[in-house]
This record gives sequence, structure tokens and C-alpha cells, in this order.
Amino acid sequence: MNQYEVMYVIDPTLEDSARVELINRFSELVKKNGGEVDRVDEWGKRRLAYAIQYKTEGYYVLMYIKAPAELPREIERNMQISDSVLRYLTVRYEGELPAKREPLKPYAAREAAPAEAAPAPAEAPVAEPAPAAEIVDDEKPESEAE
Repeated sequence: MNQYEVMYVIDPTLEDSARVELINRFSELVKKNGGEVDRVDEWGKRRLAYAIQYKTEGYYVLMYIKAPAELPREIERNMQISDSVLRYLTVRYEGELPAKREPLKPYAAREAAPAEAAPAPAEAPVAEPAPAAEIVDDEKPESEAE
């Protein structure tokens, strides 16, 4: 069995119960077709890079599975049929299962974080200006000498 990473974006206007049902439906599809679901990470609502069907946000879901080689085609076929899935991508990967990502805080919440928690930037030592070079007037250009 191969390891796959399935990322899909769900319509954000979908109700919570319908969204949970859709996520469970794709997980059950994997199990029914001889695969196993390692982990399902819900990243939540994120801003899309560009509008898809006049929507600027989407609900991201990342699913790690182990499945036979034919299963990704079946998963993508079901996602294409579903009107609630805006985009999807299935990638085969090798190696260890990546660590679970912590959800990102909204931008406004990061700015509102107390300044004490962030390390203060170290002040760079101020270099003293070098003394101005003395101008020696011993040599004059030939045009001025006359």
C-alpha cells in the first residue's frame, strides 16, 4: 500500500453538520475500498489565493491515508462529483507521517499579542562617525596654479 496526502477545500458556507458529514464520507470511502486513514487535519477557514466560484475563502482539510494504487482516482472522482468541494489534490509521499501542524492564529490576533511575550530586538551599537579627513592644500591643479 502507498501513502497519500489528500488536500481538499470545502465551500465555507456549508453548515457545520454537513461539513462533518462530508469529511466522514471521504474517510469512509477510503476504509470501504481497502485503505486506512492515518489522520485528518482540519485547517479551518483560510483565504484563497484567487476567487473560486466567486468565493474568496475556503475550509481546508488535509487527510493522510494508506491505500492501494487505484484508490486516489476513486477519491478524486467522488470529490469532483461533490458540489461542496471547491478544489482537491492527491499526492503520494514516502517516509514518516509529518507532525500535526498547529492552527495559525488570525492576523489580527497576532498583532494584539502582548509586546512582553515577543523578545525585544537587540539594539545595535551606534558607531561614532569617523573624523573628517583633513584636506591638504599643498597640491593645486595646474589650471589653478597659473
